[in-house]
Amino acid sequence: MTKLAQVGDFCPNEVCPDYGKLQSDQKHNIIKFGTTKRGRQRYKCKSCGKTFTETKGTLFYRRRTSEAEIIDTLAHIAEGNRISSLVRTTGHKEDTIGDWIREAGQHAEAVEEVLLSDYRLSRGQIDGLWAYVGNKGEKKLS
Repeated sequence: MTKLAQVGDFCPNEVCPDYGKLQSDQKHNIIKFGTTKRGRQRYKCKSCGKTFTETKGTLFYRRRTSEAEIIDTLAHIAEGNRISSLVRTTGHKEDTIGDWIREAGQHAEAVEEVLLSDYRLSRGQIDGLWAYVGNKGEKKLS
């Protein structure tokens, strides 16, 4: 089975000569480089000298709000709660919640694109996948 790339397996810097190249067992150009003030792992590319954190390329990159709070807010949106209600209950601005929704949507589109092209899934199969994923929350008591 093919192993998915993990954070620190390649350099995300577009001008780096090793940009997007997975590390081999012989060449380790990405090294751990301490942690941020919030405890996030930092990495450094020995080829270009740039550093990046474990959240680079994710919805959580450079966010001051906790991952749990962002996920919880997005889950409320998925359940059909209104943004105006969430603004009142969470204290986050409408623009902030909108940014989270847009970025999460872009990530979902990227996943769908890979599934459609690389794995040749049909749109119906992907819709079934999203329905399956959406029903895997906490079990509801009947």
